Amino acid sequence: MKLVIHGKNIEITDAIRDYVHQKIEKAVNHFQNITNEVDVHLSVARNPRIASNKQAAEVTIYANGNVIRAEESSENLYASIDLVADKIARQLRKYKERKQDKKTQPTNEVVVPEPVVADLIGDRTPELPSEVVRTKYFSMPPMTVAEALEQLQLVGHDFYMFLNSDTNEINVIYERNHGGYGVIQPRHNNAHTNGHSKNGKTAHANTTVEKASASK
Repeated sequence: MKLVIHGKNIEITDAIRDYVHQKIEKAVNHFQNITNEVDVHLSVARNPRIASNKQAAEVTIYANGNVIRAEESSENLYASIDLVADKIARQLRKYKERKQDKKTQPTNEVVVPEPVVADLIGDRTPELPSEVVRTKYFSMPPMTVAEALEQLQLVGHDFYMFLNSDTNEINVIYERNHGGYGVIQPRHNNAHTNGHSKNGKTAHANTTVEKASASK
């Protein structure tokens, strides 16, 4: 298993490196057969307005083409490492249980078509940050909406961008404020998919998913 440690606004000392190896390797010890690479990012958020600086530990695990992520922060780096080690272990258990359930249980998928939302932002003015502060690169293998939903739950983000295997287009699945999940799809000039892919199949997930089209 490959374990890589990165630091931002912090020096990765031998003591910190040894502690990370001890805690993270123990957390993933029972899952090494599905774990290819572990990426650990340690950082200190320096805010001159606050006397204490938040110290964060983020762990990203690449497991058989899937990404599992956990992040924790506190005023003590070692405490953050302890918290994130426990959290990533729970995420790995959930991931392994889902894989086992898929092998032993039949798939009963429910298709619930939702209306297309014409305008996602209404009267609000889109605002972007003044500068790009971080860039991430990741592979994007084709997957269904149901598989993208599973990835969203594993990485712990509010949204997940993926290549829809039914339409061969980039989609974004996100967690809605009022419950459930939504999918943002590109809108075409002549027509929209209205929940249907190019090959006539309906995009779906085990959890009710709202379809939303984003204007070009």
